[in-house]
Amino acid sequence: MCTNYAAARRDRLFRHFGVEPPDSPWRDEIYKDYAAPIIRRIDGTAQASLATFGMVPRKHIPPGVRVFDTMNARSESVGEKRSFSGAWKRLQLCLVPCEAFFEPNYESGKAVRWRIGLASGELFAIAGLWREWEEETGKVFSFTMLTVNADPHPLLSRFHKPGDEKRAVVIVPPGEYENWLGSRSMDEARSFFTLYPAQSMMAEPFPAPPRVAKSDEGGVDLKSEAGLGDAASH
Repeated sequence: MCTNYAAARRDRLFRHFGVEPPDSPWRDEIYKDYAAPIIRRIDGTAQASLATFGMVPRKHIPPGVRVFDTMNARSESVGEKRSFSGAWKRLQLCLVPCEAFFEPNYESGKAVRWRIGLASGELFAIAGLWREWEEETGKVFSFTMLTVNADPHPLLSRFHKPGDEKRAVVIVPPGEYENWLGSRSMDEARSFFTLYPAQSMMAEPFPAPPRVAKSDEGGVDLKSEAGLGDAASH
C-alpha cells in the first residue's frame, strides 16, 4: 500500500507522459488530501488534472462518521467497497505519475522510511481510480491507488509491519498506459493487476521530511506525515 509518494515534477511530467501539466502547482511529496496530478482519458485523449489523494476527501466525510482512509483500494474487493465500486464499474481509471513512493521497513526492529522507485530513475505511473465532486468552487477530483498482494515479491514484501499482509501498488508499464486508460471492461482492467518486476526497481532508506503542523491542506497526523503510517485500504 502507499500513503505517501513523490509526485512527478512539472517538467518531467510533460517529457515522460506527453501531456500538458495542470495550471496549479503541487507539492513534491503527497499525503492524504494533498492535490497532485493524475492522467485521465477524456474524449479519447489523455489529459492531466489535479486531484486530491484519497478517494473520499476528509471534507466529504459526513459529520459523526469516523474518519477513514481511502488512499488505497484493494484490487480483490474494489468492486464491492462503497468508496470505490462506482468509479470501478464506470471504469474511471487513471494514471498517478510518480517519482517514487515511500514505505516503512521494519527489518531493523523499528520503522525506517524507504524510498522506492525504478532502477532506471525514470518516472512511472501507478494505476488508480478517480472520482468527481461538486463543491462551491465547481467540480473537483479525487483519486485512489490500486493495490495487490505482495507476499511473493522479493522487494515489496519487505515493507510494512511484521505479521501484516504485504501489499503493493500496481505499476503500469509505459507501453501499457493507453491500454489501461482505455480498458473496455472490468475484466480487461483486472489484467493489469500484477506485481512489477523486482529487478527493475530500487529501494533505499530515505530520511523523513521535517514534521509539519496540521493544516487544511492535509490534516494528517505527524506519524503519517513522516511516511511511516500503515493505513489500511478501505
